[in-house]
Amino acid sequence: MNKPLSQKVSEDQIRQEYLDGYDEELELELDDGLIDHLLEGFSDQESKDTGLDRRVYFKELFRLQGELVKLQDWVVEKGLKIVVIFEGRDAAGKGGAIKRITQRLNPRVCRVAALPAPSIRERSQWYFQRYVSHLPAAGEMVLFDRSWYNRAGVEKVMGFCTDAEVEEFYRSVPEFEKMLVRSGIILIKYWFSITDEQQHLRFSMRIKDPLKQWKLSPMDLESRRLWEAYTRAKEAMLERTHIQEAPWWIVEAVDKKRARLNCINHLLSQVAYSEIEHEAVVLPTRIYHDDYARSPIPSNMYIPSIY
Repeated sequence: MNKPLSQKVSEDQIRQEYLDGYDEELELELDDGLIDHLLEGFSDQESKDTGLDRRVYFKELFRLQGELVKLQDWVVEKGLKIVVIFEGRDAAGKGGAIKRITQRLNPRVCRVAALPAPSIRERSQWYFQRYVSHLPAAGEMVLFDRSWYNRAGVEKVMGFCTDAEVEEFYRSVPEFEKMLVRSGIILIKYWFSITDEQQHLRFSMRIKDPLKQWKLSPMDLESRRLWEAYTRAKEAMLERTHIQEAPWWIVEAVDKKRARLNCINHLLSQVAYSEIEHEAVVLPTRIYHDDYARSPIPSNMYIPSIY
């Protein structure tokens, strides 16, 4: 006979569910930590941990992520369209910030656009064309992990476009962004700023860490050699594309934890949102039938229980 399940849930079960839900953030933090054997060869000054107290960091992160959920509800309820651009040097911490923003959100509402290098066909299109298809509809947020500003940075420095194409980009991008804003899109642009020394440290750690070596492409290594050229390109970009309708916001990103918290806090301040009241969620009573019996599953279909 198919017997109803007990409705009692112990405090230990509830606690374990919460811990499992937050393990992802703990795993990300362990991934970001300075593992002892990876620090061999670094000076004491380079390896000194001057970051936020972990308890303060987690407390604030979870609070801000709760606010992001409220913002998400507001975006859906009001049909808002939000675009957030994340730019910065390689290893500046853009990806880590994006992970913390999206971690508790619905991927159908908040999604990430991280476009690869353009194809031959895309290179023949209007420059902004391949980005337009990723723009949000009503009730959506799109986070661009790098954006159309590739033309002002990597493409310019690496010689993937001509000086004339860069100049045309500078003429076009203010009008393009003004058009987006006029169409109802909320456009927010962040530049993650790190020092020469900090990028050197992070690149060196990636070289030593087999789990992170994949992050270092030949292009990343070349960008390290061309630090000064990237600096000149960044300065020109900020000067010529910092417009009233879509200003640049600088995130001091040498300290990753502070950068994440500050960025999320600022992002929340850019939208006048309020908490949406929801009807109380009630778990419906499961239907039971006396003639129902669960069919057995062959043992060879189960994966090995190694752990």
